[in-house]
Amino acid sequence: MIKIGIFGVGHLGKFHLNNWKEMEEVSIIGFYDPHDETAAEVESKYGLKRFIRADELMDEIDAADVVTPTDKHFEICEMAIRKGRHVFVEKPLANTMQEARQLVKMAKEAAIKMQVGHVERFNPAYLALKDRSLNPMFIEVHRLAQFNPRGTEVSVILDLMIHDIDIVLSLVKSDVKNLYASGVAVMTDTPDIANVRIEFHNGCVANLTSSRISMKKMRKMRLFQKDAYIGIDFLEKKTEIIKLKDEKDQDKDFSFDLETPRGTKTIVVASPDVQPVNAIYEELHAFIQSIIQNKPTAVSEIDGLLAMEVAHTILQKIGNTQVPS
Repeated sequence: MIKIGIFGVGHLGKFHLNNWKEMEEVSIIGFYDPHDETAAEVESKYGLKRFIRADELMDEIDAADVVTPTDKHFEICEMAIRKGRHVFVEKPLANTMQEARQLVKMAKEAAIKMQVGHVERFNPAYLALKDRSLNPMFIEVHRLAQFNPRGTEVSVILDLMIHDIDIVLSLVKSDVKNLYASGVAVMTDTPDIANVRIEFHNGCVANLTSSRISMKKMRKMRLFQKDAYIGIDFLEKKTEIIKLKDEKDQDKDFSFDLETPRGTKTIVVASPDVQPVNAIYEELHAFIQSIIQNKPTAVSEIDGLLAMEVAHTILQKIGNTQVPS
């Protein structure tokens, strides 16, 4: 039984709490939250013990779930690592690059498990592609959200786009060669809408657009690779593949013939089976299994650091004067 302590039980923290309760491998020891009103609500609804001091809760647990505001990530994670506790921390990994690098260094030295909450890795539409060979050479991404004051303490890059940065980096597996970015602060003091072009050394190009002042919601990623197009709708939980037919394709897939200068090609349109999974549950459960089975975490602290490095480069290109170093 893994003893869990939750640090931060605000909007997202409550989602975590509800999912932890569903896991038989987990025992929730208590929570830490400095806000009396929020803490009283959680004490009353869930019957959990509130710890007034973070270090007192840390002494009682095996693993810390850090769901605090971003500017508190380093403080809580550092405490956990120094005490030898495993850590799940929401994205972004830390508030500054210096803090992120320090956490990566400490986690390695302490040999603890650390996972960063890039939850889109566990989106069922993305998981439906886990057995597919993905080698994109062009990626188009749109992540649009309606304005919500919650989460605006950071830019749209660190709030929304970082999800897609993480996925793009995990897919491409190549170093960034060039990066171009533009963005505008509309409703807050940091960029609320941004467009980014990332060129990788292997020739892949990714165009990413994120906005938190849109009239509609959209979370789509399109992958183009040799002989195939893959569309992922993270919001509607749908996946589509259009490709040249090969011997592995099933007869049930829709197909049609297309005349080309090189002869007749058979095009297959497939919709992979998307299982209705709870992404937050899946990421938290994966973290617990990495502890129990002593295996690498699904989204490591290094993954979190790499996504932050690209995100902060974007902010510097845009010229955001408030980007923390």
